[in-house]
Amino acid sequence: MFLNGTAMWGQKDHSAHAGSAFRGPARTAARYRFFAVRDEFPGLYPLEKGGRMIDGELYDIPDDILRDRLLPAEPPELRFGSIELVDGEAVHAMLLVPSRLAPGDLVIDISELGGFRAYQRFLADNARVAETLAADPPL
Repeated sequence: MFLNGTAMWGQKDHSAHAGSAFRGPARTAARYRFFAVRDEFPGLYPLEKGGRMIDGELYDIPDDILRDRLLPAEPPELRFGSIELVDGEAVHAMLLVPSRLAPGDLVIDISELGGFRAYQRFLADNARVAETLAADPPL
């Protein structure tokens, strides 16, 4: 299974698939847009054209762990599906379902950043900029 958000190594929901085997880093084919939802989790959205490659991690997750722990922990805005990796391999992943978003939800296209960790670094870097500017206001 391709993981690209809060269930990746070092992220808050990684324990939801404890007992699975890490296969390594992975990248999708250039057929997806990638969105941050409420700055809480990301979602892949498949496209025929205009997609990007998105970084993530590949795991062998036993069916019982997938069914009993990982899938129940996923946000309702996502659904279990399949994606294509850059090497052509088809794997399971969670996909964004736009109709499940609530009106007014903050949804940001983060495709150009290439992955959820890059987005988290972007947010952290911008928070430091805001702190710097607040500590040293212009004359």
